[in-house]
Amino acid sequence: SKDLKGAMEILIEQKRQKLSTIEKLDEHMDFASQLIFAQNRGDLTAENVNQCVLEMMIAAPDTLSVTLFFMLILIAEHPTVEEEMMREIETVVGKQELQS
Repeated sequence: SKDLKGAMEILIEQKRQKLSTIEKLDEHMDFASQLIFAQNRGDLTAENVNQCVLEMMIAAPDTLSVTLFFMLILIAEHPTVEEEMMREIETVVGKQELQS
């Protein structure tokens, strides 16, 4: 647990350094950036930021897989929605090869 917390602190510090050197913040305002700025304003402590990032890293794969599972079930149960989604994908992507 201490090793993981230490690794998170290093990653957050790297992100903080990166944020201090970029010119246009609006292109880099992800959730971790928002947390860092909340800490800079005094809204969160460093421990709050570390805990939030740690929880995102640990919990995200599990919650994402459950969310995707239920999303796929809902799409399968509603074929007209699936058809609309496929049309939109074809409109946006066109003939390009899909990449992960």
